Amino acid sequence: MARGHQKAQSQEKNKQKQAAMKKSGHNANEQKKAAMKALTFQCPICRGMMPDPKTYKQHFENKHPKDEMPEELKEM
Repeated sequence: MARGHQKAQSQEKNKQKQAAMKKSGHNANEQKKAAMKALTFQCPICRGMMPDPKTYKQHFENKHPKDEMPEELKEM
């Protein structure tokens, strides 16, 4: 096995990197939850998530032009 020593070094380096990320509090799940909190509007037709009403309205006008616009977008 030609790469045995390199493999062991790589695994040790990765182990140290993972420990450092865990120690710093970096968590992918927390980032995902925070991103989902920011997406507050959901399209009733395609279930796409949008962060603000302006983007939601643009999405609806571009992706669903034949469908009737929801009441919350008509008021804007």
